[in-house]
Amino acid sequence: MTRRASWRGHLKFGDLVCDVGLYSALTSTEKISFNIVNRRTGNRVERQYVDSDTGDAVDRDDQVKGYELENGEHLIIEGDELSQLMPDNDKVIRITGFLDCDEIDKLYFDRPYYLSPSSPADDEGLAVFARAMKKEGVAALGEAVLFRRNRILLIRPQADALVATTLNYDYEVRAKATVFKGIPDVSFDDEMLELAGHIIAKRSGTFDPSAYTDRYNDALGELVKAKIEGRPIEKRAPEKRDNVIDLRQALRESAGAVAPKTSKPSAKKASAPRNSKSKKVG
Repeated sequence: MTRRASWRGHLKFGDLVCDVGLYSALTSTEKISFNIVNRRTGNRVERQYVDSDTGDAVDRDDQVKGYELENGEHLIIEGDELSQLMPDNDKVIRITGFLDCDEIDKLYFDRPYYLSPSSPADDEGLAVFARAMKKEGVAALGEAVLFRRNRILLIRPQADALVATTLNYDYEVRAKATVFKGIPDVSFDDEMLELAGHIIAKRSGTFDPSAYTDRYNDALGELVKAKIEGRPIEKRAPEKRDNVIDLRQALRESAGAVAPKTSKPSAKKASAPRNSKSKKVG
């Protein structure tokens, strides 16, 4: 089955123009989902918008967007007023420049799409564009009106495909200072840093997405299966974690520099019987 493009348009790079489509690189088809139902009847519950003051249901035609003012009243914004904000929606992704692939902080990454030619005639043009970027080790920055908003796109070659990721704007990314300003400046000695570095080196590897599973989604599937089969639901005990008291000791144990601490044996030991033979009662 051919996947449907989320957006179709053109990619413009100098005088080169290709017909392209954006296909979401994410999917939720494997996720367990639920409907809201009436506990008493088992029927699905439908969402209905009601007037917050009168409690009356509001028809779809009467539902409009409103901006709340300081006095609590709403400024009505009509749909055609919103559509006029982006009149230059000519369905074109314009390449504005190129930069190193790792130059953009990944905090700005929003949603990934596969960028694919819309027709066989554009295969060659997009392929040379992708191959040249891969050879130079760069990514392309582009701008376009997507889904009624102007968006910035980072286009990167990935294996034999092009991935276009929408980027968040600066005002959408929270400044680090709002979270980290309370962390004190801590200094560590050479031993602690070397131990931490040893742990990192010992566990370094590559990222394999297939090695990780969505345990919550798997548990949901198991829950549904158990209820269908009428089986009791097994409760999973939470993982026990020891509180770290001595950071240096914890680093040494993790690095394998010392044996893990074991619980101290009880001071009182049960005395063994002097004679293993049973005493005959006469």
